[in-house]
Amino acid sequence: MLFRQLLDVPSRTFTYLVASRRGGEAVLIDPVREHVDYYLRLVAALDLRLIYAIDTHSHHDHDSALEALLEHDECVTAMGQESSAYFVNRRLHDGEVIEVDDLAISAMHTPGHTGDSYCLVMDDRVFTGDTLLIRGTGRTDLGGDPREQYASLFRKLLQLPGHTLVYPGHDYNGRHVSSIGDERRLNPRLQAPSVDDYVQVMNSLRPADPRLSDVAERPSLHPSAPLMRELLMLRAALSAENVLDGMQNG
Repeated sequence: MLFRQLLDVPSRTFTYLVASRRGGEAVLIDPVREHVDYYLRLVAALDLRLIYAIDTHSHHDHDSALEALLEHDECVTAMGQESSAYFVNRRLHDGEVIEVDDLAISAMHTPGHTGDSYCLVMDDRVFTGDTLLIRGTGRTDLGGDPREQYASLFRKLLQLPGHTLVYPGHDYNGRHVSSIGDERRLNPRLQAPSVDDYVQVMNSLRPADPRLSDVAERPSLHPSAPLMRELLMLRAALSAENVLDGMQNG
């Protein structure tokens, strides 16, 4: 398989180019408008035919390239059937399979971050969009639903084999890939013991910028964040008090 992971630095967006071989058919996942010329040059350099461009969901944080790619002769633009985007000419439904030469890509509806969120599943990997990030999950405060996201994560995505590679839509910490097994064990948001606990975690997030998918205050990733903040404030106050006492006693 031919595979490229491409990064838009300002939005920390990953775009993926997937093909079975040089000279074959190709698909772009979550392309960014600003880089359309580069994508097409890369496709040409690898002697590929771009037949699909797929967005995993409606993006709040970058400008989708799907509309621009409509002008590319063979390219079919695709999103979930729940999307209202006018520049889509194939509407995917849950369980539908897209064939790219001898590669099969299965569409998995995973609402929560947005109502039209989908993950794209292959034999050994899954493209998770903003549903599942590396050590995080997509924010749900911009029209999303944390209860739906919990169901998408625990009843669908996390049911994939543990060795399945996870390729997210974004990462803000220089990471490129994870696995379902690692996220089950190491993702702090996936340790929530119940849906109500998960909802509490997601509703406590303090996203730093509404244009970004999942930048949040680090302490708020854990249900005990309010307590941790109080303890940190108390420790700071005690330290200041000790300094003041030392100055007075000196």
